[in-house]
Amino acid sequence: MNRKATALDVAKRAGVSRSAVSLVLNGRGDGNVAKDSQERIRQAAQELNYTPNAIALSLRNQRSRVIGIVSDEVVVSPFDGNIIGGADDIARSRGFVTVVMDTELDAARDASAIETLLDRQVDGLMYVTVGLKPLDVPQGMLRVPSVLANCYDSHIQPRLHHVIPDEVGGGREATRHLLQLGHRDIALLAGSADSPAAPLRVQGYREALTAASVLIREDRITNAGWDIDAGFHGAMKLLDGVSPAERPTAIMCANDRLAVGVALAAARLGLSIPADLSVMGYDDEARIADTMVPALTTMALPLRDIGRAAMTSLLDSIEDGTSTTAAPAAETMVPCRLVLRESTGPAPR
Repeated sequence: MNRKATALDVAKRAGVSRSAVSLVLNGRGDGNVAKDSQERIRQAAQELNYTPNAIALSLRNQRSRVIGIVSDEVVVSPFDGNIIGGADDIARSRGFVTVVMDTELDAARDASAIETLLDRQVDGLMYVTVGLKPLDVPQGMLRVPSVLANCYDSHIQPRLHHVIPDEVGGGREATRHLLQLGHRDIALLAGSADSPAAPLRVQGYREALTAASVLIREDRITNAGWDIDAGFHGAMKLLDGVSPAERPTAIMCANDRLAVGVALAAARLGLSIPADLSVMGYDDEARIADTMVPALTTMALPLRDIGRAAMTSLLDSIEDGTSTTAAPAAETMVPCRLVLRESTGPAPR
């Protein structure tokens, strides 16, 4: 059986001292070890498949190197899962592991989940939600470095750093895409008014039309809901019994399921996508946006990037010894990305 590589093996291969290896692989290399030496140490550790002993590290640093993550719906949702995946990427790359607890959308279980993780001596906590929403932050999150991902503190004076998607920018970018294709009559199925994300996407839509000097028609904005049937009925109201000159040339949707409903309505009415009607989605939901026929142009929520940014902020706070609640809570907004497919095209003449 091959012997497991040690820190001394890494030091010999990199041509540095044993203490330099410890500093670099424990995240304290900057300011103590030259940059080129740091690179040689990381390369040698990778070649030798060396990882520091987690138990020894925790005893030395008084840390468990475990991050607790509470999620409201990870078991059934691709959204939370992607955020957690991005967070775990960063945690593993920095020598931490994650433990996830799912509250299944039961806010009453939040406090007990946090206390369970704190009892396990986690170094920090992250709360992740399936959709953008305010959070009644459990008090336990204020006892250790903590961060919010895809949600924000509902307290009148927010206490925790949160990382969220730039929903206004996403709505603006989606509308600009259609404007650049020559569309001037763009309808919007805006989701539900009770969702914090929906009005932000509408705001972006309004800003893009205003910047392009296009008249905003209030009758083109509908709070339709979020599901396929809502998209179908919303589109039928816009398109059925309307002359080509009076119907919108493009319909923007607040999520991809609405866009599927719009496509079904267009098929019912004999309209071709995108020749007669362009359809724009939002979310880039797996197995929906890319499998729709035609494939759906949409705005991708930056889920993994949200997870990465939130975990980076949290681990920086832990390793720097700074409190996440000592200063006014910060906000990080991550841009949404336009995904071009076949459901949008030039406006009909």
